[in-house]
Amino acid sequence: MPSHLDRRRFLAMVPGIAAATVLAPHVATAGAAADMEMVVLAAQLDPVKSGTGLTPGAGTSVRLVEQALADRGLLARQYVDGHFGTATRAAYARWQESLGYTGLAANGLPGRTSLTTLAQGRFSLTRLLTPGARTTRQGFPFNTRTVAMLDEATRLSRIPLVVEQGSYSPGNDPTSAGTHDGGGAVDLDAEALTRAQRTALVTALRRVGFAAWLRSPSQGDWPWHVHAIAVNDTDLSTPAQKQVGMYYLGRNGLANNGPDDGPQVPRVTWEEYLRSR
Repeated sequence: MPSHLDRRRFLAMVPGIAAATVLAPHVATAGAAADMEMVVLAAQLDPVKSGTGLTPGAGTSVRLVEQALADRGLLARQYVDGHFGTATRAAYARWQESLGYTGLAANGLPGRTSLTTLAQGRFSLTRLLTPGARTTRQGFPFNTRTVAMLDEATRLSRIPLVVEQGSYSPGNDPTSAGTHDGGGAVDLDAEALTRAQRTALVTALRRVGFAAWLRSPSQGDWPWHVHAIAVNDTDLSTPAQKQVGMYYLGRNGLANNGPDDGPQVPRVTWEEYLRSR
C-alpha cells in the first residue's frame, strides 16, 4: 500500500482528484463529540476577551468546530486553538452564508441546523440548543425559550413583569444599540417597583440565565427599567452577544464598560438552571 506521502504526490499529478481531495471534509477521530451549549457560550464570551483564553469546558468542542471550518478553507489553521474569537466567529458566519442563510441566521453564533451540518461525518453533537418558535408576550415578539425564562423569573421573584420592549425589533429603539434586533432580549418596566423589588427581579432573571441589569435615568436617555439578554440564545444580535460576554466578565454591558453593579449570583444558562432544579 502506498504511503500517505506517496498518495499525496500521486493526487497532485491528477488535478481533478487533487482538487476534490483539498475540498473533502476532514474526518475527526472516531467518537469525537462537541458540546453545543459550550460552543455557543464560548462564541459569546471569547470575542470580548482581551486575550485568547479559553472558556472553561469549551476548548475541546470549539476545536472540533474550528477544525471543520479550517478544512473548508473558511478559517486559517492558526486559529484552530479552542478560542472562539472574532476570527472564528467571522469564519462561522461565512459558513452560515455558504448555506444560504442571511440576517440573524448568519450572525456567527452557531445555530442547531448549521452546526449539525458542519458536524456531519466529523463529530457528534451533545446538548443541542434551540431558541424555539416565535411567539408573543404582552403583545411583544419573543421566542418560546425566552418566554419560559421570563415565566420562571416571575415565579421566583413573585413580581408581575411588565414588558416595555421585546425581541426581534430592529430599529425599534435607537438607545438599545441593536441589542433587541435579535432574539433573547427584553426590557421590563421598573419605575413603579421599590428598590427591594428591583433587586429581586434582577436577581431572579440572573438565576434563570439572563444577563440582566437595572438601568437608571442617570445612565442614559431612558426611564427606570431592567434590561436582560438570554445567555446562549442562538438568535442573539451581535451587540447582544457582546453584552453576554461583558456580563460574564463582570461588566455592566453599557458603552462605558463599567463594573457590574447588579446582584452577584452564579452566572448560568437556562439549560444549566433547569438541570440544577
